[in-house]
Amino acid sequence: MRPPRPLPHRRRWLPRGRTDVDVRTALGVVGTLLAWFALAFVPPAAVALAVGEPPWPFLVTGSAVALTGLALRRLTGRRPPLGVREGFLVVVAVWLLAPAFGAVPFLLGDVPQLDRPADAWFEAMSGFTATGATVVTDLDALGTDMLLWRQLSHWLGGAGIIVLALAVLPRLRIGGRELLRSELPGPVEIETLGETVRGTARRLWKVYLAVTAAGVLALAALGWAGLDRRMGLFDAFSYATSAVSLGGFAPYDDSARGLAPVTQWVLCGLMAVAGVNLLQLYRLAALRQVRAAARDEELRTYAVLLVVASGVVAAELWAAGDTGGAGALRHGAFQAVSVMTTTGFATVDWAVWGTVATLTLLALMFVGACAGSASGSVKVVRHLVVLRFTRRELEQAVHPDAVLPVRVSGRVIGARVLRSVLLFALLYLLVLAVGTFCLTLDAGAGARGGVFTALGAAAACLGNVGPAFGELGPSGSYAPLGAVSKVVLGALMLLGRIEIVPLAVLLRRGYWRA
Repeated sequence: MRPPRPLPHRRRWLPRGRTDVDVRTALGVVGTLLAWFALAFVPPAAVALAVGEPPWPFLVTGSAVALTGLALRRLTGRRPPLGVREGFLVVVAVWLLAPAFGAVPFLLGDVPQLDRPADAWFEAMSGFTATGATVVTDLDALGTDMLLWRQLSHWLGGAGIIVLALAVLPRLRIGGRELLRSELPGPVEIETLGETVRGTARRLWKVYLAVTAAGVLALAALGWAGLDRRMGLFDAFSYATSAVSLGGFAPYDDSARGLAPVTQWVLCGLMAVAGVNLLQLYRLAALRQVRAAARDEELRTYAVLLVVASGVVAAELWAAGDTGGAGALRHGAFQAVSVMTTTGFATVDWAVWGTVATLTLLALMFVGACAGSASGSVKVVRHLVVLRFTRRELEQAVHPDAVLPVRVSGRVIGARVLRSVLLFALLYLLVLAVGTFCLTLDAGAGARGGVFTALGAAAACLGNVGPAFGELGPSGSYAPLGAVSKVVLGALMLLGRIEIVPLAVLLRRGYWRA
């Protein structure tokens, strides 16, 4: 007698406790990254010694990070290459651990305004995600070592800790493509970036270092020439690292308002350049591929949007009569560039501007700069893809049999990339709505400004812009908010930096099961 045939399409369930994700491999890579991340605590410790501040908060934290990383590496041993699933886990774990460890020096150093866990974690999360939102109302109370740590967190988080590790660590070459794909902001085609993942990561950091060095020298030269007496070497480093990382932390409470007009123009140009795809900058500077850059639709759209938005804001400022034509142009261009690139620097308090300028800045929070830059928010290329997809669907409603591929810069957008862009857009709006709802319910935000303030804060943190509107604008801070609101906004910063999908994937049961 024949044995019964198995039922078709019957799903095989894994035994409880088994998973298709190689967690040990992922933890081993996380340990390697943490061991190298510990070196970031050395510069602020050295500065603390130089200025007479106690260095032990940085030394203790750095030692704890290094020991944690080495312990993870030893426990996991040599493991097989990373896969797609492990790449998601590594990215989320690193971006959860880096701000957590980054907050410890603030707590150990008993830093005024950052001596509570929620405040220290919020500031560290804002730093590493290059958001620029702050709970500090008196930066003069912070020592030079703590100010340097804030700026370093910005600079390291801007280009990405994982990208830096891929550039210098040979162990991460195998399977590193998945890490790079998950780490780079925006739908970047990894296959076009170079012959190896390590080479691509090195090119990214070479451009990042070059733009940072150029920014520091340009700003310091203004101080040396007497054009801006406020611009010392440390200030030049602070503003340059914030501008290149598109973060927005400043060493002064007034952000960029106290800087000379020529300095503000230099910062404006630095932010605009930093908003371009880093690999596009590499092609322009090293390979002289000017024609290829001119054909890039994202770059052209980015430039047009910057010019148009600057003109709209400047026109309203000039019409309001609050400043002259030159001042209106400078403030309008600076704020449009700062918000669209998600930097968050401010030369004036835009929270008191008129309706048109305010709505323009709010709309720019949802645009972002180019994919492959340190910018947050949605990115210009995703808007292009959604618009081209919408036009294609409308045309196919009239001509159902027509074959109309979605193209950007002459390249056909595949179904997989198209699905990922649409998924990201839907998740972005969903997370924004949930975040706004949570902030409105919490008395810390809801009682102070209503739904618009909550929406502005959620958009500013999810888009990694930083300052929002009302009390949370450039002249205020996030200090008045309650602990719940700070945790919600910190979570939005994290989701904005990792672009939602990696964490959403980890929360699905199917991720952990075969």
